[in-house]
Amino acid sequence: MTQHSDIDPDAASVLPAPSPDEQERMVEAILFAAQAPVSVQEMQERMPVGCDPRMAIDALARRYQGRGVGVVRVGEAWAIRTAPDLSFVLQKETVEQRKLSRAAIETLAIVAYHQPVTRAEIEEIRGVSVSRGTVDLLMELKWIRLGRRRMTPGRPVTFVVTEHFLDHFSLESARDLPGLAELRAAGLLDGRKLPGADASDAVTQDE
Repeated sequence: MTQHSDIDPDAASVLPAPSPDEQERMVEAILFAAQAPVSVQEMQERMPVGCDPRMAIDALARRYQGRGVGVVRVGEAWAIRTAPDLSFVLQKETVEQRKLSRAAIETLAIVAYHQPVTRAEIEEIRGVSVSRGTVDLLMELKWIRLGRRRMTPGRPVTFVVTEHFLDHFSLESARDLPGLAELRAAGLLDGRKLPGADASDAVTQDE
């Protein structure tokens, strides 16, 4: 005689979700080991079924308030970063970066303050042509990337800043773009004026 069980085998195989404290530990481990900011979706894929990484992020951010490092938002992702007011104690570990060329700085500034922007628009603002090498350099540095094509004749591609750019300047979004003081503090600019940096039109982030 075949015996029937009232227990659903699928339900029996489902384990309870980890506790909130354990989820917080998981998110902390993911962010600590990550080489780049991690999105909530990426955390969700790594964590067990039933976890709520967004809730864990909020709890972790509160726990790190006032500490030497904190949980910060970078675009649509999250990362653990050193507290900005403690940057002076890390000066010996900071690698001095070579200044970008004038052409690269101007191109980057135009993309940052006018994005999404096409190559033709960059050249119109600068008043000179933009070499392929300048754009390639900024893309290799992962500071700009290709955006959507314009719905105009020729369907030209546009350029926008990246999350790597936002992370470098500790920004949550492109709406919090750095001013001249921040660019100079990063060692990327001397006393010269940047085209487009004083633009009054709203900056939009390409989705």
